[in-house]
Amino acid sequence: MAGEVAAAAREYGGGVTASVVVTCLMAASCGLIFGYDIGVSGGLTQMESFLNKFFPEVLIGKQGAKRDAYCRYDNQLLTAFTSSLYIAGMLSSLLASRVTRQVGRQNIMLAGGALFLAGSALNAGAVNIAMLIIGRMLLGFGVGFTAQAAPLYLAETAPARWRGAFTGAYNVFLVVGAVAANTANYFTDRIPIWGWRVSLGLAAVPATVIVVGALFVSDTPSSLVLRGQTDKARASLQRIRGADADVDAEFKDIVRAVEEARRNDEGAFRRVCGKGYRHYLLMMVAIPTFFDLTGMIVIAVFSPVLFRTVGFNSQKAILGSIILNLVSLCSAIASTFVIDRAGRRVLFLAGGTVMMISQVAVSWIMAEHLGKHHAAATMARGYAVGLLALMCLFTASFGMSWAPLKWVVPSEIYPVEIRSAGQATTISIALTLSFAQTQVFISLLCAMKYAIFLFYAGWVLAMTVFIALFLPETKGVPLEAMRSVWAKHWYWKRFVKDNNASWGRPGELPPTVSL
Repeated sequence: MAGEVAAAAREYGGGVTASVVVTCLMAASCGLIFGYDIGVSGGLTQMESFLNKFFPEVLIGKQGAKRDAYCRYDNQLLTAFTSSLYIAGMLSSLLASRVTRQVGRQNIMLAGGALFLAGSALNAGAVNIAMLIIGRMLLGFGVGFTAQAAPLYLAETAPARWRGAFTGAYNVFLVVGAVAANTANYFTDRIPIWGWRVSLGLAAVPATVIVVGALFVSDTPSSLVLRGQTDKARASLQRIRGADADVDAEFKDIVRAVEEARRNDEGAFRRVCGKGYRHYLLMMVAIPTFFDLTGMIVIAVFSPVLFRTVGFNSQKAILGSIILNLVSLCSAIASTFVIDRAGRRVLFLAGGTVMMISQVAVSWIMAEHLGKHHAAATMARGYAVGLLALMCLFTASFGMSWAPLKWVVPSEIYPVEIRSAGQATTISIALTLSFAQTQVFISLLCAMKYAIFLFYAGWVLAMTVFIALFLPETKGVPLEAMRSVWAKHWYWKRFVKDNNASWGRPGELPPTVSL
């Protein structure tokens, strides 16, 4: 079925134009602020100048925790500095979904960049923990707005054949932001007393890029039609598809999809829980839940802390984090070339298998060579390097699979009437779980020790089986034809009726889905 619908996509006019590339790059750059924050916070939580200013008890506790290498950074107030961003992001992503219909995706991205800019200024000038937390929450509002709007902007703008690559660019920019943050931490760690202010203040740079960029792009055709601006929507579609492209068929499909959404407009969040949308609801919950339970979010945030735990000094711990980020960047770039060729399912399944094996191996090394029999010893150099290599393997497999697909799949599977609500639900669940994990991870590491990685490996196994059984392949399928994919799936076809199996050719009305 995917092949038949993909063939229909090729009947649309236009292709990859300079306009669509520039527009999508601007939207994808919203990932910079999320990535920068992930990278900067982990480095700061082990930076002595930062700890001495706001969390001196952690430095004192490190001396007393030498009897247990896993518990050196176990401080709830310190983890609250990191986790507060995610709870703010969860709330703002839900708010963004409700106002997007009125103001459009472009303005949501603009507001997100402005909030992040304000938060970076407050953090850089912080003189107490309250200012730090408030600044972090402003950063979270910015992340929530942009994470809700940018992937949908990309999915609605990109050509169907290359939607995976364009939407996956958000993840590439996210990793670029993380690399930039860890590089900044590496150099500012050498500055005594105030180096941490530079790391936090530099967050203003990607925020400024987003604010300026959002001022020079138009909204997506679907968003403009949804707000009744059909002339602007057609002009926007013509611009991104090319001046000579025939956009009649694609524009007609967009208008009809929006009209169907309006005829059934009873509240997007209420519809998500209705009988005809239960398969979407399952994916809204499962994908972000499994994504966070891979353990990658805490590895990305706390990798410098993990490297300090196994015996690296501060500079080498940040350098190890930079290496992980560079591996992630290479795999993210590589994924954009294969995601629309190999397909979503192949990357999910292959990546999950390698991730699980890597985590089991990490757990074994830590069990055998770190703090065994409650000793104070750090890990031997050879095993520490081996641990870094295994984490690089895990990061590479994650970067080729779940990292880009977590953004690609949710942004493309939802019908237009629940698209904003579905993306907001996905993002809010992911950010809520990120909040919980970043808040408790250091305590879990202290309590579970090496077994924490076995815990995550078990979840990777569960999610890989889930994807194999329940997620249909969506590569190359036009957004307006996505319903038909579910009707051909071995399990979902018993619930989803494709009342017009021939639909998928440009200009035809989408089928009705019932359950």
